[in-house]
Amino acid sequence: MTILCVRFQLSSTGEAALPALLGLLEEFTPVVEALPPDGALADLRGAERYFGRTAVELASVIRVRALALHGVDCVIGAGPGPMSARMALRGARPGVTCAVPEDGVREFLAERPVVALPGVGTATARTLCEYGLDTLGRVAAAPLSTLQRLVGAKAGRDLHEKANGVDRGRVVPNAVSRSLATERPFGRDELDPDRHRRALLSAAGELGARLRAVEKVCRTLTLTVRYADRSSTTRSRTLQEPTAHSAALTRTAYGLYEALGLQRARVRAIVLRAEALGPADQASHQLTFDPVDEKVRLIEEVADRVRAKFGPGALKPGTLAA
Repeated sequence: MTILCVRFQLSSTGEAALPALLGLLEEFTPVVEALPPDGALADLRGAERYFGRTAVELASVIRVRALALHGVDCVIGAGPGPMSARMALRGARPGVTCAVPEDGVREFLAERPVVALPGVGTATARTLCEYGLDTLGRVAAAPLSTLQRLVGAKAGRDLHEKANGVDRGRVVPNAVSRSLATERPFGRDELDPDRHRRALLSAAGELGARLRAVEKVCRTLTLTVRYADRSSTTRSRTLQEPTAHSAALTRTAYGLYEALGLQRARVRAIVLRAEALGPADQASHQLTFDPVDEKVRLIEEVADRVRAKFGPGALKPGTLAA
């Protein structure tokens, strides 16, 4: 077991602490991949040799340091690869690292539902379940040709390999600063989809305003939904073109939310993150003959000037994104 997947239990306003917590992980290994808004992957192959401890032992040290230095607890999953570490995280709890042994990945995966596999969305899971392939053990035993007929050649091959414990992923060091995020916590566990959508509208409006203020555009939008049981679901989507346009961000956020297919979900918070940021002056913009879209962009420009003159509280983000 050489890979750790760490999820820090941040407060609703604690995402600003993530860079410091990533720095804590980097004291053990330089190979750290941020998983905003509250997690990270860490490759400890070199650290195990250097410190003379296993990854599980180092995980205990990391947890103690996070508590002592930052007052933040964490849950940690460990495995021989990023995929197994991510899945082990689901079985972890504070103080107990869930570890998948290198020779037991297939056994660990076998009884898991197919939707638990990273990268398998609700539509793919539904298709597989219709044919009785509801667990990863059954998917692993299915012929490759059958999976490829059901979900496509490339996706079928990838699914077959992962279900059999083959993990070709790697930890890619990145910078959390190359993204912007905003969170909308609810005062109580929220069941109402309309309130979820209003939170998305507000979050997308704020992200758009912040992106335009720093003259950036984003290429990818990521939605994280946190539930009452402290679990979460994260989905990302690449935009058709890099943008800081609040209306475009809102449409994408709605699409991500609807793709989750939530039914009576008790949602505790919604986090929206703009990723793959780039300079706005280098981004192309597809011309449109839609007068409504052009009008909204003009209103955004006026609103941005008002915020720049009177402060960010002068207008509520999200009111222009509808």
